[in-house]
Amino acid sequence: MEKFFCSQCGQVYPVAPTRWRCDCGSFLDLQFEPKFDIKKILNRGTNLWRYREAIPVARDQSILSMGEGFTPLELLEWNGHRVLLKVDYLFPTGSYKDRGATVLISKVKELGIRSVVEDSSGNAGCAIAAYCAKGSIECEIVVPATASSAKLAQIKAYGARLRTVEGSRERTAEVTLEAASSTYYASHCWNPFFLHGTKTFAFEIWEQMGWKAPDVLVLPVGHGTLFLGTYLGFRELKDAGMVKRMPRLVAVQSALCAPLHHAFKKGWEETRPIKVDRETLAEGIAIAQPVRGRQILKAIRETGGEVLTVTENQIEAARKKMGLKGHFIEPTSAATIAGLEEYLKQVRKETVVSALTGTGLKAVGKKLNFCDFS
Repeated sequence: MEKFFCSQCGQVYPVAPTRWRCDCGSFLDLQFEPKFDIKKILNRGTNLWRYREAIPVARDQSILSMGEGFTPLELLEWNGHRVLLKVDYLFPTGSYKDRGATVLISKVKELGIRSVVEDSSGNAGCAIAAYCAKGSIECEIVVPATASSAKLAQIKAYGARLRTVEGSRERTAEVTLEAASSTYYASHCWNPFFLHGTKTFAFEIWEQMGWKAPDVLVLPVGHGTLFLGTYLGFRELKDAGMVKRMPRLVAVQSALCAPLHHAFKKGWEETRPIKVDRETLAEGIAIAQPVRGRQILKAIRETGGEVLTVTENQIEAARKKMGLKGHFIEPTSAATIAGLEEYLKQVRKETVVSALTGTGLKAVGKKLNFCDFS
């Protein structure tokens, strides 16, 4: 029987629709024991639900799925290095956030919840809205007024109520927390069930690499849902004896919004609010105060990882370079590739895995030069 627990104060709670954070104010995690039966995995369809016994949704009839998951792991030559890229923009809504949404909203259905609210800069909102539509669950998505017009159109297409908020990404979260006092908070950063969906990123890499873990993972970090999900997935695999070691986790942030990089360099255990002077192209990771900052920093240090920052010029150059390799990605995804390029300057003989997290179609409304690839 899964339960919520607080890593800050140690309090334990039953899983309930009204509970989304600890009484001490901290985020919650989930007590859950996954199981890995390779024979069962291999006999199932090629989607993330093949890891059924490792996902905390009790009843098969609760599952809301659109065949998502088991995305390609592509071998790519990059500046003389061979790297592996997980092509996660091939999900139904165009980003890896579908991993978290399919599990979270399936759990929402299982709990009998009929209405949810979520705040998002775009991709998580698209994913939550899509799976709510699949399950006939009412959905309100709260977004910053500066969010990509393409993402807003996508959210509306799923029938969700869209609410835009002037001001910072943090102001958007504040408005949503008020709504969450009376409506289930289907948050991609607060709700631990979302992380139990993104952890399937790790399971798929494990299987696609012949039931082994890579040496290094280079991933984007805003609120850290993919980063922490990946950490959680490989931690569960290691604890179950399915891999021998944890991969090193390298986080990538925009230099214009890098609270984790600052905290990591200072040796802090928690992030502190930062001032953001101007917007970054990588809107999906532009989080000045990540909810799970303490947890992200701990995962980085525990795995011997690091935090890299990239400039706007590096982001744009990486986006164009990936286009010439056949991948049309959004700027947030390009930031990850820019970080990967930076990391590869120091790499030795390592197996390095990174991710293409979101399609470029989501950023067509932005002021980007999509035609100039010179």
